[in-house]
Amino acid sequence: MPEILPSLLAADFGHLAEQIALVESGGVTMLHLDVMDGHFVPNISFGMPVVSAVRKLSRSILDVHLMITEPDRYLAAFRDAGADQISVHQEACPHLDRTLHEIRRLGAKAGVVLNPATPVATLDHVLDVADFVLIMSVNPGFGGQKFIPYALDKVRALVRAKTNQGLDFAIEIDGGITVDNVALASEAGVDWFVAGSSVFGSADPAATVRKMHQLASGGRGLMKA
Repeated sequence: MPEILPSLLAADFGHLAEQIALVESGGVTMLHLDVMDGHFVPNISFGMPVVSAVRKLSRSILDVHLMITEPDRYLAAFRDAGADQISVHQEACPHLDRTLHEIRRLGAKAGVVLNPATPVATLDHVLDVADFVLIMSVNPGFGGQKFIPYALDKVRALVRAKTNQGLDFAIEIDGGITVDNVALASEAGVDWFVAGSSVFGSADPAATVRKMHQLASGGRGLMKA
């Protein structure tokens, strides 16, 4: 079942509770939180206090994406703050196998993220440890960027790896996802779709989420046909 994950980085933080309630009224059950440190990516967003605040506001699954250097130092803190699943960048983890196992040990789902220029093959030996893989379809650090089409080639490569290895991890995509390309991403094999400005910047975020889910469900039907 496709899932639309509104990225709270694009929400109005002056009315965060209302923004979360609005997208959840559109059927959202997962929320995406981008943690940026100004070092791994050229921007700073938020940390554990915001994750903790969102946890108090919502029963949705909190998908915490760590765009930070040395993520191992903060895994337990983000889990304690309320993260249900934590994703780390392959590019930031010299001991990726150990990091993914540690996330699972803490009781969260473990995800690994690939920047646009990082090949899928770098994950060959850890796919059986990952609960999900996040493909960046923009260069991370800023919202509102244009979708990078070759990201879908990487999604298709992951689908082949899942089939060949008999694995069952979810495939997530983040960056430039809109009502215009969500069906195409679904057809390629994406399960979870992160959408920020295209949701919270729309006139009716709840309706936008419902439309995106409908389109993603149709795209997945095309893939299976």
